[in-house]
Amino acid sequence: MESHTRSIVKSVCWRFFALIITSLVGWLLTGSARMGLAIGGADFAVKIVTYYLHERLWQRVRWGVAMAEEVREGEGI
Repeated sequence: MESHTRSIVKSVCWRFFALIITSLVGWLLTGSARMGLAIGGADFAVKIVTYYLHERLWQRVRWGVAMAEEVREGEGI
């Protein structure tokens, strides 16, 4: 399981990339760089929290994840 810190860092990194993209799209659609940044900023704030929560919830789902013991048995150890 990954740490909370790793999940937070991944969330922030991804959201910075998405912030740039969303801000550019907002600017192109509205013609206003200020409005594009406002849209990107709001999107950043909402989605960084939801992404983090999504990642942490998926850490609890065991479907499709091999447990360490199962992997060792499969390798013949």
